[in-house]
Amino acid sequence: MNKLEAIQKIQEEHISFRENIKLAGDSVSDPEALASLMRARSDWTPGQADGTPAGQEKLQGTLSYLEEGLKNHFSFEEELLPPILGEVLMRGLKLDHSRIRAEIDTAKSKIVDVKLDRLSRDELLSAQARVKQLIDNIGQIVERHAADEEALLRFAETAIREGGNHEQG
Repeated sequence: MNKLEAIQKIQEEHISFRENIKLAGDSVSDPEALASLMRARSDWTPGQADGTPAGQEKLQGTLSYLEEGLKNHFSFEEELLPPILGEVLMRGLKLDHSRIRAEIDTAKSKIVDVKLDRLSRDELLSAQARVKQLIDNIGQIVERHAADEEALLRFAETAIREGGNHEQG
């Protein structure tokens, strides 16, 4: 895969992430894992349907699925982008990847710690609001990361195209 093909593949995955954040559906691939998280998030809106242990388990599974999808996506980027972005930008990209992973780990552990069956109605509403905020934060971090990365990829793509064919390999 040449540099332009690598950039285009990553850009396609980012487009899929953004489109699927807004869509609901049952089918999710790795880049669509974030959309699944956003759907599961609705179960944790205070006063909504599934603030139950089953809903909690579903959300844990969704976070694990998101984590796996991003792990695959990040591995792909970390393999293909170093010759395109260079050492310093790759170090920054990897730091951002680590922050996203840490945020997901934090959310997973905090969700596990919530003992829904022991909560009063008010405590349940408060717990749901905290979980919703954790999920919203992950969504914002992932979207911001993709936007930042897209800007870098556009610059790289322009440089490769303007630099001629010897840059494409």
